[in-house]
Amino acid sequence: MANNPNLIGGGGGMMRRMARDEMSGDRRKFEHKKLNTRALLLRLWKYMGRNRGLLLLALCLSLTSSLLALYGPKLSGKAINAIVGPGNVDFSIVFRCAALMGIFYVASSALTYLLNVVVIRMSRSISKQMRHDIFENLTTLPVGFFDKYQTGDIISIITYDVDTVNQSLSSDVLQFLQSIVTVVVSFGMMLSIAPKLTLIFCVTIPMTILFTRWITRKVRPLFRRRSAKLGELNGFVEEMLSGQKSIRAYGREEEVLNRFDAKNNAAVDAYTTAEAFGTITGPSVMFINSTSMALVCLFGSVLFLRGDILLGDLSSFVQYSRKFSGPINELANIIAELQSAFAAAERVFMLIDAESESADAEDAVVLTDVRGDVRLENVDFSYVEGQPIIKDLNLHARPGSLTAIVGPTGAGKTTIINLLMRFYDVQSGTIYVDGHDIRQLTRSSLRKAYTMVLQDTWLFHGTIFDNIAYGKPDATMEDVIRAAKAAHIHSYIARLPKGYDTVLSDNGSSISKGQKQLLTIARAMLLDAHMLILDEATSNVDTRTEQQIQAAMRNLMKDKTCFVIAHRLSTIRSADHILVLDGGKVVEQGTHESLMAAGGFYRRLYESQFDSVS
Repeated sequence: MANNPNLIGGGGGMMRRMARDEMSGDRRKFEHKKLNTRALLLRLWKYMGRNRGLLLLALCLSLTSSLLALYGPKLSGKAINAIVGPGNVDFSIVFRCAALMGIFYVASSALTYLLNVVVIRMSRSISKQMRHDIFENLTTLPVGFFDKYQTGDIISIITYDVDTVNQSLSSDVLQFLQSIVTVVVSFGMMLSIAPKLTLIFCVTIPMTILFTRWITRKVRPLFRRRSAKLGELNGFVEEMLSGQKSIRAYGREEEVLNRFDAKNNAAVDAYTTAEAFGTITGPSVMFINSTSMALVCLFGSVLFLRGDILLGDLSSFVQYSRKFSGPINELANIIAELQSAFAAAERVFMLIDAESESADAEDAVVLTDVRGDVRLENVDFSYVEGQPIIKDLNLHARPGSLTAIVGPTGAGKTTIINLLMRFYDVQSGTIYVDGHDIRQLTRSSLRKAYTMVLQDTWLFHGTIFDNIAYGKPDATMEDVIRAAKAAHIHSYIARLPKGYDTVLSDNGSSISKGQKQLLTIARAMLLDAHMLILDEATSNVDTRTEQQIQAAMRNLMKDKTCFVIAHRLSTIRSADHILVLDGGKVVEQGTHESLMAAGGFYRRLYESQFDSVS
């Protein structure tokens, strides 16, 4: 869908609203695809593995830096042991140990700086790749996905959740590995110095592991809820910002503020609860480690007084025990932070794994030499099972004809267009284009056969020329001007200071809705498609301009099949065929004159519009 330049208007807003009306609010929230820790780590590791060179360099720098720093306490102990009493100090050993300590610590600091540089580069690469994977999949998702979820929640995943995951991948994982190296080497050094004292850690380490496992199970769901609440808040803000004019027109500022406060409080509460439980881990593990340090000092002093350990060795053991305990505390904090990352990763992978639009049939053919003969036979469709929108619909639009589709709101007019473009597939029945079942055609060739102008206009940040030429990148200025004149927008553009080089931003907020509509119609006129769809595309222009545009488009789209959805029935009186829908069924069809003469549903609709005007 997103790659089709023939989608000239907006994003199918009316269709989206119709589908959303059939869905409960909960279905618009992301349902976490709960993955176990092992599965998450494997998937996250793949992103790190794409930067193998930087990853190996980071691991080498981390290992070397840690080993250099860990040799310092050993040298410190040797220097202390060299002081055997007044006048008996072996200064050569002391100075040599001090010099080596200085060299090792300086080298360790330099390697740590290089490690930070490498980690930043790897972090940037991972973040870029993850967002690319998300957005790439977004362009392949069916329209129904965007009917189901809020835009703001999707944006929250692309920004906040990706950053949360990336921070853990780039720093916490390496810090985790570095801490493991420090713990293992420190424990080995302690064993070589005083095996008896290491027995203390045989008690405190299991306590730390058991507590960490318990708190991890508590914290993961809290961080998952935090991400969800922040996504809901972003979705609400996005909706309210896009509807500012309506909010002010109806005087609903206070009500919107109250709703925002409620969602903001829910997000803050979820955030606070998750962080509160997450931060319990560090202090609790620190208390256990401090207890082990006190026991080391106590029993170490007893061993020293008994002559079982030298003072320098005891000093080295205490330093190694601090280095051993410190990383354990860091590991506990990292594990708590990883719960936040895992909760965010579930949302990220949910978006990456979202099922793409179904693939074309294996024997699908490319639609060529389009004539524009369209038939719908016995078509049934519903957005939600058990709630039909279209029932037993039959329609035949001949090549070069103009078919108007009319009916009250919710009758299924826009749904027909969605089915023609294969944004959705019918539940039963068949749609044919030039005798081909559209399910046996490639989607790309089918959609390129149409030019579609929607009621919800879409303009992007760029010049007016770029916006009109969007569907035809090789268009010349003459081509664009010709299309603009046909759409009756050239004179307005010519009056602008920079003409066609005028830059539009924020979906063309600086121009009127009618002017935006004319620009999207000019964009449609520039394309060489064989069929045209106007989904209430002239609803934002006055009647006189609408008639001029229709005359120009009929001339421009001569011998091409056109489908028009219009609420103002006076504008489609010249249609070759008028299809009247009510409740998802065709209740009448024919020309304007024949339908008026029949005196049925169409005539009542037509006359009701003039009665409302008078």
